Amino acid sequence: MTYHDFHIPVMGTSFTIDSPIKVSRFGIDSVISIGDDELCEYTRRYYCTQYTLLYDPIKKHDPDFRARRITAYLDIVNTIVTQQMDTLRAQSFEIGSELDHYFTLLPDRSPLKHSYTDMCNEKESTRKAVLQSELRHHVVPGSIDVNIMTKLDRDTYDQNGQKQDAIYSDALSALRGYANSTLTSGIVFSAGFNRRLYTYMSQFNDFYPDSTGFIKKRVIMKVSDYRSSVIQGKFLAKKGIWISEHRIESGLNCGGHAFASDGYLIGPIMEEFKEKMASFTDDLFQVCNASLASKSYPQFQSVPKTLITVQGGIGTSPEQSFLKRYYQINRTGWATPFLLVPEATNVDPETLTLLQKAESKDLYLSPVSPLGVPFNTVRDTASEQQKRERFEDGRPGSPCPKGYLVSNVEFSKKPVCTASIFYQKRKIQDLSKYLSGDVLTQAINTIVQKVCLCEDLAAGALINHQQDNKRPLKSAICPGPNLAFFSRISTLKEMVDHIYGRFNVANDTPRPHMFVKELTMYIDYFKKEIANRLPTLSKKDISYIEVFKTNLDDGIHYYNDLIPKIIEETKKYQESMINEIKSLQDELEESFSYFTKTLHSRHVMV
Repeated sequence: MTYHDFHIPVMGTSFTIDSPIKVSRFGIDSVISIGDDELCEYTRRYYCTQYTLLYDPIKKHDPDFRARRITAYLDIVNTIVTQQMDTLRAQSFEIGSELDHYFTLLPDRSPLKHSYTDMCNEKESTRKAVLQSELRHHVVPGSIDVNIMTKLDRDTYDQNGQKQDAIYSDALSALRGYANSTLTSGIVFSAGFNRRLYTYMSQFNDFYPDSTGFIKKRVIMKVSDYRSSVIQGKFLAKKGIWISEHRIESGLNCGGHAFASDGYLIGPIMEEFKEKMASFTDDLFQVCNASLASKSYPQFQSVPKTLITVQGGIGTSPEQSFLKRYYQINRTGWATPFLLVPEATNVDPETLTLLQKAESKDLYLSPVSPLGVPFNTVRDTASEQQKRERFEDGRPGSPCPKGYLVSNVEFSKKPVCTASIFYQKRKIQDLSKYLSGDVLTQAINTIVQKVCLCEDLAAGALINHQQDNKRPLKSAICPGPNLAFFSRISTLKEMVDHIYGRFNVANDTPRPHMFVKELTMYIDYFKKEIANRLPTLSKKDISYIEVFKTNLDDGIHYYNDLIPKIIEETKKYQESMINEIKSLQDELEESFSYFTKTLHSRHVMV
């Protein structure tokens, strides 16, 4: 249960690693990445010291160490938040107390905030005490949710080099760590469909409803289109597992890894959810109950509440209000702006300064991820500097101490990471056998642009917590392009008030609407896809470009019809949106015209 209209999504591995300890007591939901068990262990040690709790180390290569580390950390977070809530509820309602803070942060339209205002205005002492008691009863923490990137499911090996059973893979171990924890919350699955992970989930009772329909551990599916929700929803329903929330994220206008759709824009995607989700959940209800009955689990008595939330590039209160009103979105996710809120996230001082100074030109969709997926980041991070220094010193690549992103088997039987010394050294030697000059230089630059995200995305929290991990700590960070419009370090209250339209923390940089910004990014992406595919164009490439163009055209037509309905914006702002979209449409047509002319000339030559 939450009283807020937003949540703080997962960011990197370390930026929200302890966000629940910072914000849950104020009723704000946030998401912890459980991809890095080593970081979880370090953070558990830190907070056990801070709160004088028993710390019993779980060492690497202890039996089932990854799952146990994750369970232990999540249980400590739950313990700390529970203590915080007990302390908060016992406080007086005096101005400046955390109890007062809890209610003043709420959206103005919240019935609970109205009750709080009534209590503050009440003069009769007995009645005031009754109202205060009722308010304390309604004080609940924000959900301590967790995230698993489903694609990161490395098989693991024991100390003797023997491959372990599939249940010890990275994703399954992380799931087990969460499932065995004391948390009552949600698990966010992102980055695609993992059949063995979802099948394994059916072994844990906490993912099934009890006799009242309550699910202790809810499934939250992060998707970039409606089709993904349908496919994964049906698969899980057949196992008796309900998706409690469909979390829509822009394919490109987001932080971190960007999983671009084939030109599907977020507005039309939300429209499809709005139109189809009711009938879809009705169908899933029948399938899910049939599976529950076959397993002798309690069945749902009615269609469970299913939330539709959205995130990716939201930056103003009018955008927030429009999404909730027009698309009937239950909540929104605000990620990148919270990187500038130390009360909510964990960013080291050097990187925080870099973020404050970042402009649009500094934020880009980079090729630095070893996964081969575009990665939103900012230029000149400490991680980027270290990568360059290693290359210039003649030792490109990272030692790869964690190996969560291994995928390449070009030079080994076991997968290795393309950011590793092992891979980059061998790849450069291989390229040097048959390339030379500028062609070789360009090929080498492509190889060495990868950075060690496992190590560097975790560095910020370790630096802030003064944890020595015996390796250089150089931070990488993954803001979305929305960062260009936020430059000041803000308090939690200031950022929450910005979301609800009570304060403004944005800078003076002219900011396009989130729909216009995403469209701009997709057209830029489209142009790069044309440039990359033209040299070796295939029928599949042609079909891809044509479908991408059609989907963008459909999205542009949709936005032209939609803009007059965005009543949260002024008429002048609506007119500017129309003009911007018209300019982008012309740019799209010009690029596609170049593509078709090139295609035609090749056909003529044939």
